[in-house]
Amino acid sequence: SNTETALQANRLAMSASEAAGRGGQAVGEVVATMSDITASSRKIADIIGVIDGIAFQTNILALNAAVEAARAGEQGRGFAVVAGEVRALAQRSANAAKEIKTLIGASVDRVESGARIVDGAGKTMEDIVTQVKRVSDLIAEISSSTAEQSTGVAQVDQAVVHLDNITQQNAALVEQSTAASESLKQQATRLVDAVNVFR
Repeated sequence: SNTETALQANRLAMSASEAAGRGGQAVGEVVATMSDITASSRKIADIIGVIDGIAFQTNILALNAAVEAARAGEQGRGFAVVAGEVRALAQRSANAAKEIKTLIGASVDRVESGARIVDGAGKTMEDIVTQVKRVSDLIAEISSSTAEQSTGVAQVDQAVVHLDNITQQNAALVEQSTAASESLKQQATRLVDAVNVFR
């Protein structure tokens, strides 16, 4: 029946609404995780910046040490070798920091892009939940209207049965009236006959 179909549709819409809600929740959790990853990536980028700064300062100190070693002449030769090694190490640190910074930068960009996509998916899920809720509400209204119509139809059926009973009662009353009229007519005839006897 229409009522059963409407109730079934309502149940399906409610299930869809719950599923969409769970999907929205999952997307929300992914968005939060993406935000955490972005924040962590930025912190790593900041640390790399500090390492880069230390490498730069170390390089300057090594250059200054090399200059001082050159001024010291023969006695500064060993110190100049150490300063050269420190400078080479600072250079390698700076290069490694730059590479890591580039990689982290690319990761941050990808994470932010992913976060935007997930955020868009989250909004789409919210829209789906809203639309499914609307459908569910409409189906509930249809169910209610169908139930009211069913009640109305039942009431009309009862009224028709009642009218039929009244019609049958009226027919019986008409028959009784006809019979009573016939009886009165017969009695009147007998009365006339009786009166005629006295004339």
